[in-house]
Order: sequence, then C-alpha cells, then structure tokens
Amino acid sequence: MIEIRCKKNKFTYNVYHITKAFFPEEEIEQTVDEEQGPLVVLKFPGGSCFSIAPEEVKNVEGSLTEEAAAQIEKRAVTRRVYRFLEGETGGSLAWGTLTGVRPTKLVMQMIEDGKSFGTIMDFLQNEYFVTRRKAELAYEIACRERELLAKLERGKEAARRRFSLYVGIPFCPSVCSYCSFSSSPIDVWRDRVDSYLNALIKEIRALGEMAWGKSPDTVYIGGGTPTTLEPEQLRRLLFSVEESFDLSGTVEFTVEAGRPDSITEEKLLVLKQFPVTRLSINPQTMQQKTLDLVGRRHKVEEVEEAYACARRLGFGNINMDLIAGLPGETAEDMRDTLGKIERMAPDSLTVHSLAIKRAAKFGQEGRSMDLNMEIAQMIDDAADSACRMGLKPYYLYRQKNIAGNFENVGYAKLDKAGIYNILIMEERQTILAAGAGASTKILLGRPIKTEKGKEIDIVHVENVKNIADYIERIDEMIKRKEEWLWR
Repeated sequence: MIEIRCKKNKFTYNVYHITKAFFPEEEIEQTVDEEQGPLVVLKFPGGSCFSIAPEEVKNVEGSLTEEAAAQIEKRAVTRRVYRFLEGETGGSLAWGTLTGVRPTKLVMQMIEDGKSFGTIMDFLQNEYFVTRRKAELAYEIACRERELLAKLERGKEAARRRFSLYVGIPFCPSVCSYCSFSSSPIDVWRDRVDSYLNALIKEIRALGEMAWGKSPDTVYIGGGTPTTLEPEQLRRLLFSVEESFDLSGTVEFTVEAGRPDSITEEKLLVLKQFPVTRLSINPQTMQQKTLDLVGRRHKVEEVEEAYACARRLGFGNINMDLIAGLPGETAEDMRDTLGKIERMAPDSLTVHSLAIKRAAKFGQEGRSMDLNMEIAQMIDDAADSACRMGLKPYYLYRQKNIAGNFENVGYAKLDKAGIYNILIMEERQTILAAGAGASTKILLGRPIKTEKGKEIDIVHVENVKNIADYIERIDEMIKRKEEWLWR
C-alpha cells in the first residue's frame, strides 16, 4: 500500500490521481495532517519515502491574489510529485500532470487569448509535461471544436441564453460489468417503466415551460439504453419532447441505441417518425469472447444486422462506440474489431479507454487495470482506422481511473460531428437534463459566490439516481431547476 499524507486539502486530488496513474495496481491511503511539516509525504511498500518541504515551492510573487498564489503552489507540488514518480518508475504519463477531464478546454482558452500554436505546445509540454503527440491532438481538436461551435454561438450573452436538452432512460437489457452509469436491467423494472415515463414526461414538459420561446440547439436521448423501451413507450417519449419544445432551431437530435439486442425494425421506424438526425449503435467490441465476459448478452452478428437495418431505413448519421482495454483483449483483437467496423463505415467513431469505477461491477470485484495491456497500440490503431474511414478527431475527454491514463476521443466526418458531445465537454451553454441521475448544468449570467467564498459561473443541479426515488420525488426535481434557470 502507498500512503499519502498532505498538509493541505488542496493537494490531495492531484497527488492522489498522479500517484494512482503511475501505480494503478496499488492500494492508496490518503490523509490530511495540517500539523505535519512537509507539504506532501509519500511512503511506499518497502519503506522508501518522498517528501516536499514548504520552502521548496515558496517562489510565489507577493503581488498575486491569494487564490492565484494557491494555484501556483498546488501546481508546483504536483510537478515535483510527478518528477519523482517519473524517476521512481522509469515511465511517464501521456497527459503529464493534467488530471482534469477537459484538457481541450485549457487549449481553447489559450487559442481565444491569442496564443500561437508554438506557445501552446511549449506550455503544455514544459508546464504540464504533456507529450508532444497528445498536445498536438488537443490543439487539433480545440480548433475543430471552435469551428463547430462558431456555427451556434452569437456572442457570450446569446450563448448563455441558448441550451441543449438531455433525456435519460436508465434501463438496459443487462448491465455491463464495466458500467458505472445509472442504469438497471429492464426486466427488473418492467412493471414500473410506465411510471418512470410518467415522471420523466412531467419533467420534460416542465422544462419546456421554463424554456418557453427558446429552441434547443441539440437534443440527446441517452441512458442507459433508450431503445429498451417498447415501441409505443418510445413514441410517447419522443412525442413529449416534440410537443414540449420548439425544435425548429435544433441542429442535432441524437438517440442512443447502444445495445443491438434492444434494436428492432419497429423501434427504428418509430424514430423515423420524429426529427431524429443521429443514431448511436455501440458494440464496444466485436470480439464475442469479450462480449460474453462483460455481460453484453448479444452476438457480434446482431451489431452488423442492427447497423444494416438502420442504414436501410435511411439513417444517415450513425455513431459507433468502442472501448480500448477491455479485459483479456490484445492489440490484435482491437485490430480485428476495427476491421469489422471499417467494413460497416459509420459516420463517427468514439474510442474510449476503459475506466474502472467503484460503482461498476468490475470495481466492486476489486479488478484493476492489466499492466500488460497494449492500450497505447490500441489507441494508435483506432486513430489510424478512423483516418482510413475519413473521420477526424473532434472531441476529447478524460476520466478518473482510465486505462493507461489515456483519453476518450470522438472521430467523425466533418459534417457528422456530435455537437452535443462538444457542448457537454466545453461547458459553453446550459444543458437541461431530465431523468433519473441526469445532471443539469446552468450557465449563470454573472459569477456568484458560494458559501465557501468561491466564485462560480456554472451551477450543477443533480437529479436523484435511484429510479423509485425519482418517480416519488419528481416535483422536487423540477423545483430545483426552477430556482436557478435563466437567472
């Protein structure tokens, strides 16, 4: 076990996640001791120890605000811990000391501040120890995101008044072993799905009233797996969205049909009755042995059949998701999967690096990352495959406990990029979210101070995750949003 002791709470997040990235197999215990001398102490199995004295990171300009000085001190501590672990292990991390989920947000801000490509590259490599390849990827994606967002935004005030809509369906045919989302097996809830839909539609209608006169830029029906709903239930849901919101200005309407064992021609025909412009069919892998292992109860052939059916019915923008680093898979398995995906030729491909969360079955079983995974090769091969299909990287995000400390990247034909994905990552507009476990993000008109004195310009309003609680407390979920929306 690795022991981490920090003098200040502000050091704990970065120090923990950097250490975990270097030692994914090790259990880590972390405490805060304000009485200790060193800012950070790391103790390793076998007795070796590393510490940082306050005077080692005290070179801060006195003219800075207290908050700015604290940020510089935190960054200095993170850098010293990283350099030590780099020397201790003989390895490095592709994203260096960047621990946040949105590295492109930092790059986009620098571009908007007028910084040159060279300046941004030097900053990422020297200040955060990001590899040149990842720095260039972040820059390329930030430029592409700016171009796509420019079509929606008309100044900061206009952007604040615009929004996107997310609707969550927390049911799946079965729950995958790696999944940490708020989803439950549909068979367990079959007799309460209509009750859930009643509550959900009530929330959708309430949001429609709150957003009266405004048209969502994008609509995203996710989950879970929305296509676990029966055709009539799916029709009822989509009708409530169409009835509650003015969709005349909506540029993208996505429905996740993530599990091929939930897709039927009848359900796809229901989707065609509504202004659905984008469909997501997510195999995650095309290796039958892996599908069986992670609890996806369908055959590889069902993915191909569902995709062919969607194309036959006229869906012209289909996304597919893959996960790099699933248990037991090799780079050769990934290449085989990519070959099968290439033959289908989706309009976009999202490649995730496996992240094992505590809420997932794998996390509860205590599974950890396989140190011998050929994760870097899988990611490189996926990028090459996307290039062969004419798909360009357009959005990127990272997660905690992600395999190899890598990233998730979306690739798309230039006119088929998932705009909602960019909006949710870059936090450029309000996201109204309905459903169990859904998280609404409200952009405020001006920064406000929290009870702790911190200034914020985004408010997160979370719905309860438990499905039964959501049904019972729907009026409370609606009221939470009314208190903040369009301030």
